[in-house]
Amino acid sequence: MFQVFVWIMLEAEGFGASLQHDNPLIDERVKARFGIPESRTLLAQMPFGMLPAEPAKKSFAPAEPRVKMFA
Repeated sequence: MFQVFVWIMLEAEGFGASLQHDNPLIDERVKARFGIPESRTLLAQMPFGMLPAEPAKKSFAPAEPRVKMFA
């Protein structure tokens, strides 16, 4: 829930953000770059910044052909 709160707060201030779950291939470089102790485990990161323009609207295909529900 904290991630959602931070995301909403950033958006309210005019920033864009995305939540990126960690890929272990970058752990060592990220820890070295930002001085993160080896005892810490990286789970996710939230890069943020000013949006150069409004994101384009996305369209989605209907879920029915892909999702099956059983009662």
